[in-house]
Amino acid sequence: MELNTKYPEINDLRRAAKRRLPKFVWEYLDSGTGTETTAARNRTALDRIGFAPSILHGEIDVDLSTSFLGQDHPLPVGFAPVGMSGLIWPGAERFLATAAAQAGIPFCLSTVASQAPEDLAPHLGDHGWFQLYPPRDVEIRKDSLARARDAGFKVLVLTADVPVASRRERLLRSGLTQPPRLTPRLMAQVALRPAWALATARAGMPRMRMLEKYTDKTQGAMSSTAHAGYLLRTAPDWAYVDWLRDHWDGPLVVKGVLRAGDAPRLQQAGVDALWVSNHAGRQFDAVPAAIDALPAIRAATDLPLIYDSGIAGGLDILRAFAKGADFVMLGRAAHYGVAALGEIGPGHLLSLLEADLRANMGQLGATSLHNLPATVPLW
Repeated sequence: MELNTKYPEINDLRRAAKRRLPKFVWEYLDSGTGTETTAARNRTALDRIGFAPSILHGEIDVDLSTSFLGQDHPLPVGFAPVGMSGLIWPGAERFLATAAAQAGIPFCLSTVASQAPEDLAPHLGDHGWFQLYPPRDVEIRKDSLARARDAGFKVLVLTADVPVASRRERLLRSGLTQPPRLTPRLMAQVALRPAWALATARAGMPRMRMLEKYTDKTQGAMSSTAHAGYLLRTAPDWAYVDWLRDHWDGPLVVKGVLRAGDAPRLQQAGVDALWVSNHAGRQFDAVPAAIDALPAIRAATDLPLIYDSGIAGGLDILRAFAKGADFVMLGRAAHYGVAALGEIGPGHLLSLLEADLRANMGQLGATSLHNLPATVPLW
């Protein structure tokens, strides 16, 4: 109960995370690119979407369960991939994978996480997804897929909206490099955050463990928005999608879709679901709000749609479903929970989302995610 009164919404976790993290880590987690107008646009667009609540609907039983890619989930959310989660908090990937397995929801591991697929295998459960930053070398590509498959990951996610490293000017100003090095400037920031410092001292500075098999460990430092993965990967094209479809025998998702015109071709290529996202404003600062792109993509395909970008509570999840989403993934929000509360953070995040969903659906008189009333513009 104390957690519910102290951290009743995602913004409370965000504020607590900022207090606990060194500045360069906070900037890594929270920053966008450019003037960060895309992040603001995501919020504004979501806030414009309203509902007209029904009245006199009596008592209702709310069902939050949904099926997605052949799996049943008690909640309509999962944990999205975030690179180097272990920089945000040591053990973050394990905490998130464990909480997801206990809740019966997806956890998606990034290629550039601080844990390799093999590290997460004991904690994964039945709903592991693996996000691929596309290796150029075919043998590395094949080996990456085999490692993910052997570790128990069932769904492959190709991120298509990061052909180059973004600028992320706030992050550049923080002084962070890849791989992370504790310069005197960063050490001064660390000294102000003893809990993070102690946890990191015990765990060691995070590394991109999956890539260590393929990269030269003696590489020099790079900018904070590039990393060793950029030396291995390529900007994927349509032939790359075809190759993945031929070499991955499970569900294949393409992440970063914003144009309705791309949806039919992806469906023809055998992709199983589309992930509508603008990378939460971290990659390009002149894109539409992801929620504004969602209806046209919904009209262009009957493939299942995943939504992310800007989710700040259960009401936003309902907005996404009302506009055509079939599932929602949370990246920053999940990591606010870990940074604020450590191992118990992901579980608390899920509990507050569930409570918020139930409260809002009760207000709407909606018994399930699939019978929401039509939306109305609020301005």
